[in-house]
Amino acid sequence: MATSHPIAVPDRSRAVLGLTIGAAITTIALTGVAMWLSYEALHDLATDHQLGGARAWAWPATLDTFVIVGELLVLRASLLRRLDVLAMLLVAAGSAGSIVLNVVSVGAEVDTTTQVVAAVPPVAALLAYTALMRQIYRALTTARPTPPRPRPAVPVPADAPLTAVTAPVLPPKPTTPPVLPPVYSDPRCTVIRQCYDIGVRPGTATMRAALAAAGYTVSDGLIRGTLRVEVEQHEPHLRDLPAEQQLRAA
Repeated sequence: MATSHPIAVPDRSRAVLGLTIGAAITTIALTGVAMWLSYEALHDLATDHQLGGARAWAWPATLDTFVIVGELLVLRASLLRRLDVLAMLLVAAGSAGSIVLNVVSVGAEVDTTTQVVAAVPPVAALLAYTALMRQIYRALTTARPTPPRPRPAVPVPADAPLTAVTAPVLPPKPTTPPVLPPVYSDPRCTVIRQCYDIGVRPGTATMRAALAAAGYTVSDGLIRGTLRVEVEQHEPHLRDLPAEQQLRAA
């Protein structure tokens, strides 16, 4: 049984990078050659019209510089997402002047083919330089993506009411239910219960005096055997209080 081997697929990013670099180098070379040919033709034209020496070399630059400056301004406007009409006019004026003067440099007596040959360098220089600016634009926009535009602020009327910043609503904390007083079967137990508030287990005399002050006349047996028993049944911890007699003896 034959075994299948995976086909090696080249790295796409490397291929794209290589083609981009190759296209950039070729475009730069084409731009340089085309501008050199156009520059030489304009130099010869300047020499034939009473410009010599350094002036003959400087005069073509006054025309080709329009194209270079215009293309750079067009690139700048593209990065800013704008339309620069003046930059386009500079490119058009420089390119048209260079093409016309390159054709004029060969003379009017030549054939059409010679004139086309003379027009090729400035046209090729324009197209190559435009392609180079396009590659630079793509490289800049890929390396630095445009940040998102901030949303415009909504104007708030001066007389609009201010909205208070409210804190988050938290669930209520559990509270301890209030302790309700015990309900006695005999109202006289309430009087007996008050005798415990001094922190001791009251004696018979103390409870009897409290009942008498409240208008009750009760026997000692009822006090000890019924009333106090009912109070301490509702609150058993009252039995653990120190006895009043023990504190007095101490």
